[in-house]
Amino acid sequence: MTEAASTPLLSLRQVTLRQAEHVVLKEVDLEVQGGEFVYLVGRTGSGKSSLLRAIYGDLGLAEGSGSVCGTDLKAVDRKNVHALRRKLGIVFQDFALLPDRTVYDNLSFVLKATGWKDKSAMEKRMNACLEAVGLGPKGYKHPHELSGGEQQRVAIARALLNEPPLLIADEPTGNLDPTTTEEIMTLLHGLASDGRSVLMATHDHASLERYPGRVLMVGKGRIHEV
Repeated sequence: MTEAASTPLLSLRQVTLRQAEHVVLKEVDLEVQGGEFVYLVGRTGSGKSSLLRAIYGDLGLAEGSGSVCGTDLKAVDRKNVHALRRKLGIVFQDFALLPDRTVYDNLSFVLKATGWKDKSAMEKRMNACLEAVGLGPKGYKHPHELSGGEQQRVAIARALLNEPPLLIADEPTGNLDPTTTEEIMTLLHGLASDGRSVLMATHDHASLERYPGRVLMVGKGRIHEV
């Protein structure tokens, strides 16, 4: 394995996270390599979402050091956080789609915000991502015309637009029925290939059994591998 290939996509060293004066997590040591599927499990309020927020630059490190896809987290601020997020795909529980815009418009909004200008290249990339999540013919629809599972597929397509090496998913199946959850988990698991990794916070322990991955338990201010 080359040195470049062995460089982790995510590396945290002795990280402490705080919300106001409250310590959420402490002494976090974590590495995620390319091609891994990693679950974050733990009770509500244990710090799973705070950890993900730190990884995508929404919560600063109170102590310790970290890098994500080659970006030093200590150097991230409001002025340059967009550069980090271009390297990440982020999927939320509530889909976070713009309701008054079509699927294509939701995707093109992200491409324009991340520096794409060539309309032909944008259209090609949007179609490729929609095909990848099984929604090729539905780019003209509005979110309210789609099922919950289809909306989450759009959210995943949006997360894939800039070909990120690391996908962050915060309870992506939390609002979905069991059958749709299985479809989304199959899709996400398939993405942990070609060097891309998925870091997913979840309460769904059934998915851990059906879709194996590395499991990290978050609780009592700490993270440990199960």
